[in-house]
Amino acid sequence: IPGPAGGCRDAAGAADNAMEGGAQQSSLWEPPEQDGGPGERDGGEGPPEVKRSQPLFIHGSSRQLPQEEPRASSLPSIPNPFPELCSPSNSPILSSPALGQGPPREGTSHVVKVFGEDGACRSLEASAGTTARQLCETLVRRTRALHDHSWALVELHQHLALERCLEDHESVVEVQSSWAPGADSRFVFRKNFAKYELFKSNASLFPEVMVSSCLEANKSMAHSELIQNFLNSGSCPEVQGFLQLREAGRKVWKRFHFSLRRSGLYYSTKGTSKDPRHLQYFADLTESNIYYVTQGKKLYGTPTEFGFCIKPHKVRSGVKGLKLLCSEDEQSRSCWMAAFRLFKYGMQLYRNYQQAQARLSQPPWIGPTPLRSVSDNALVAMDFSGCTGRVIENPNEVLTAALEEAQAWRKKTTHRYSLPAACHSSPLSAAIHRTQPWFHGRISREDTQQLIGRQGLVDGVFLVRESQRNPKGFVLSLCHLQRIKHYLILPSEEEGRLYFTMDDGQTRFADLIQLVEFHQINRGILPCKLRHYCTCVAL
Repeated sequence: IPGPAGGCRDAAGAADNAMEGGAQQSSLWEPPEQDGGPGERDGGEGPPEVKRSQPLFIHGSSRQLPQEEPRASSLPSIPNPFPELCSPSNSPILSSPALGQGPPREGTSHVVKVFGEDGACRSLEASAGTTARQLCETLVRRTRALHDHSWALVELHQHLALERCLEDHESVVEVQSSWAPGADSRFVFRKNFAKYELFKSNASLFPEVMVSSCLEANKSMAHSELIQNFLNSGSCPEVQGFLQLREAGRKVWKRFHFSLRRSGLYYSTKGTSKDPRHLQYFADLTESNIYYVTQGKKLYGTPTEFGFCIKPHKVRSGVKGLKLLCSEDEQSRSCWMAAFRLFKYGMQLYRNYQQAQARLSQPPWIGPTPLRSVSDNALVAMDFSGCTGRVIENPNEVLTAALEEAQAWRKKTTHRYSLPAACHSSPLSAAIHRTQPWFHGRISREDTQQLIGRQGLVDGVFLVRESQRNPKGFVLSLCHLQRIKHYLILPSEEEGRLYFTMDDGQTRFADLIQLVEFHQINRGILPCKLRHYCTCVAL
């Protein structure tokens, strides 16, 4: 019986005959109706000229081997050591290299690597139909993070400085299979507060100057009402504006007037003319993905930092084929990116948003019913205000008692935070903020702006960090109107008590937790309330 090398030669010979498409079937493989079955083969030796034990891509040959047939039929059948070569369409060796990893097959599991913002990696097993939302929910449970719809899976191509947030319904395995083998591409798990912002503050996201043609056609509608009608119907308004375009094969950027219509994206070769003779078709958005350009000036020489890219599906690696664009400010880029998403996904994007809102209203436990123990089901509300305890049977009274208990607990907590404490004798109030997810320690101003920019330039996104200029101070970094502002927090001492203030002592707080909680409810001196805190989880 031949060894492993002989088995490889037989498999290679079978692939040889299968690829040449000859009329005669290889004698080394038994037909399915015989006893050996399709997964078994005879033990005959293969062509003598093949010497390696590794699978090879073998060109077809019409050479027949009649002398091998008696010997092969006289030996017992042994299992085929290379079953993948029996099906050339599913074989990674015989498949075309242009197809890369090929489309994912249903019913099989795939390994998906996800990175955190700290560079740590976690490998997950996912089926072909696993969506980005399902993978995010799995990571939220495993990292014990706060569950909300702002968690997202980001597709990052580091060698191209491109990134985009996957939509909730996209297949993770399908996206991963589209990457070129060996490319520096990965998935990153992080917050994205701007993911569904187009359904919340749509009037500011679509400026009137960029949707003027729609307003002219619907003069009876207000701006916000018009945009809301487009969003509810899952359609995209006609967006227009100037963009910088990089010419193909050159490093020269030129300014053109672009228009996004129902038929696609166009640019005018003559100013702002909308004459069909002057409109040039630019890109098919349905067969492309839209990416943010993170290092535009360094890699592509963009005029501003607000670049984005249209990457066709057929472009797997390299810069060739990328359609690079650049806007003049962040508001213009956000408008174009939101319009592209609506144009490509339509009503599916609005359904994703509705499902995300519905998940927020559901209980946080897993499963259709709450996971409660027998002892939990036996709990009742009790009133111990009198000499003896009594069971509260009125549901309204139960709710009132719970609210009173919560207010009493709040007063105790506030009193504990505001107890007199000397700076040198009680370091608790000066260090209790280090346990909070919104505190990021000693990070630089540049890193802060990049972190907030990655997690979404939405009003109210914030974090607290240590000041680099003042060793005893802190900085509240806040996003407002797509710009990041920094507010200095200074400690002060009065009558042995330590306070923190941002307005020279007019408003004082016992610690940073109290300061943040206050500005989550009240705007104070800030341009807006604190809504979303930047956080990074360890995978």
